[in-house]
Amino acid sequence: MWVLTMFDLPTDTKKARREHALFRKMLLADGFRRMQYSVYARPCPSRENADVHVARVEGALPPDGEVRVLVITDKQFARMRIFWGKKRGAVEKPPGQLELF
Repeated sequence: MWVLTMFDLPTDTKKARREHALFRKMLLADGFRRMQYSVYARPCPSRENADVHVARVEGALPPDGEVRVLVITDKQFARMRIFWGKKRGAVEKPPGQLELF
């Protein structure tokens, strides 16, 4: 499972910039990785674990702006198509399969 978090938060005041930075830092501390500006993704081993991280995002919502969360399967994530302009970059590789001993 993958949890995608997309947000559009105001940055017009000092307080708004601080709220934006705190929300972004919370995502990074919770294991999210930046895919694009204001789009962060986190792999999760199960639906239950994904629900935990969605609840954490909900608990850290800034007072203003818009935040969207999408939970998708590994198969759906792997079918993502990435298009580049003139500058081409390397596509991030998904993490390896979770192994339990």
